[in-house]
Amino acid sequence: MIQRSDILSMEYLKMSEFTGCYRGMRYRLERVNDGEEKKLKATVWPEPFNFFTTPEEEKRSELFSFDEDGVTDAVDWMNDRYFEEKERFEQAPKNWDSYRMS
Repeated sequence: MIQRSDILSMEYLKMSEFTGCYRGMRYRLERVNDGEEKKLKATVWPEPFNFFTTPEEEKRSELFSFDEDGVTDAVDWMNDRYFEEKERFEQAPKNWDSYRMS
């Protein structure tokens, strides 16, 4: 499982996005503006590609409050996504050899 301690500090998230992976599931946390309010956006997708080269239909995202509680909620949400689609994520690394980069 992803733990809160796996994610860098709020000070880091204020300045940059944070990416990581867990058993075939990649994830990204970033600060976004939702109207006038800052939010924490969590996105998950299957390996092998990075955030920018993965098709949008492969990604799942959710918004959370941009504070410590929001990070904890985002970690819980990412773990839920992993367990709901565990087979999809666990199979992802097995497909690496079938991808060809041009």
